[in-house]
This record gives sequence, C-alpha cells and structure tokens, in this order.
Amino acid sequence: MDWSRAKSVLIISFLMLNVLLGYQLWVDISEQLNANVNSAELPPDKVQLMGQKRISLTANLPAGTPKLSDLTYLLQSDHKSLPKKLEKPVDSALIFTKAELVKALGGQIPDIEDYEYDLHSDRDGVFVMHRMVDGRPMFNVKLELLYTSNRKITGFQQDRVESIGHGEEKQVIGSAKVVVSLIETYLDEGSVIADIQLGYHGQIFDSEKQVSAPTWRVMLGDGKVYYVHAISGEVATEGADEGAGSESPAA
Repeated sequence: MDWSRAKSVLIISFLMLNVLLGYQLWVDISEQLNANVNSAELPPDKVQLMGQKRISLTANLPAGTPKLSDLTYLLQSDHKSLPKKLEKPVDSALIFTKAELVKALGGQIPDIEDYEYDLHSDRDGVFVMHRMVDGRPMFNVKLELLYTSNRKITGFQQDRVESIGHGEEKQVIGSAKVVVSLIETYLDEGSVIADIQLGYHGQIFDSEKQVSAPTWRVMLGDGKVYYVHAISGEVATEGADEGAGSESPAA
C-alpha cells in the first residue's frame, strides 16, 4: 500500500471537511445577522404585522417579475422501484462542485448535468437535485443521491423528463406580494421564511404526460413548504392534493 498517497488523501479530506463546516457556520451566522433585512421591501403595515406575529424573513427576496409559461412534458420516474446502486461510490463533498460531480457520475447517471443541487431540500442520507429548465428548477422532478454514514454517495433515484413544451407566457407576481399573502393568511406565529425560489410545480398524475406551472416555492425554517402559483397566486402546501387557498397575493 502506498502510505504516502493514503496520507495525502486523508489530509485533503480533512481540509475539505473543515472548509464545509466553516462555510455552514458562516451561513448560520449570516442568517442570524441578516434576519428581516429584506423586510424593507415590504409595505410598512406588513412589516408591523410580521413583528406582531414574530415572523422572520431570513431569505433574500428575488427581484423581477419575468414572463413564464406552463410546461408540458413526459415524465419517467423510478421511485416505484428500488434505488439504483452506483458501480463506484464517490465522495459526498462533490455535491458542492457541480463540474466535479458531473465528471464523477456522468457515466453512471443519465443527464446529471441538467440537474442542480438544492441545499434546502436535503433529507437525512439524501442529497436532492432538481431538473432545470431555462435556469429554473422543476420542483417535482428530482434526482436524489443517496449517501451513507461515511459520506459516500452510493446510489440514486431519478425522475427524467422528455419532450418539454411551453405554453403562453404570462408575467409572474413578485416575491414580495407572495410573502405578504403568506404573512396575512397562512403563516403561524414564530415562522421563519428561510428560502424563496421561482420555478415550476404541478400535481403529479398517474400518467407520463404532466403539466407544471410557474410557481414560487417558499420554505420555512421548520421544513414546511408552500407552493404559490406565480400567475394566479393560489397557495398549496407540500403534499396537499389541492391548493390551500385561491386568493391572489395582496398588492
């Protein structure tokens, strides 16, 4: 055995671990320091309501109201079957460097370059990636990378899409209006808004052909997820069959 090489690998692994731990500490501190820093973009009366309900906004509010359309596509999913094992496990630290991840797993996972890592969707033992379309995530279409206690990615489950079509483009509502709607009607006292992203979401039917609409995904610190239709403002929660409300966000 080449002990010199093994020693070098261990040193590099420990350095990478320290970098990751340092980054996470920096993120945690930044979130605490910047809590509610974006509330200035909300109407004063809504900021007051946030204070009354002890609601914190640690997420950045994405700017802009682009024009987006519904997506139609064919869905192929393997979640009804057992996860597929990788022929050669890889270090889980690669999840933070897409180019290296694609290089390591491109020969084992189809179209992995079309997926982006979503830190906020992680579960214990699972890294979650979403299929991207024009730079925006499809929240229903996932690539889940399964890792073990020794931090090795050993398997995966993947949703794949084909024949993506676009409908009529319409201007989406802004992220501030979405937050206002949730604060007024849906969020409990003490809620923490941890992440807001604009992408696509839709109910999955028992059919290959699916439809996803432009959607704001709002994630809370406790893991609860709200999906807000970016055109109509209708609100649904994670796992709900129907929207929890149908009113558009207030101006």
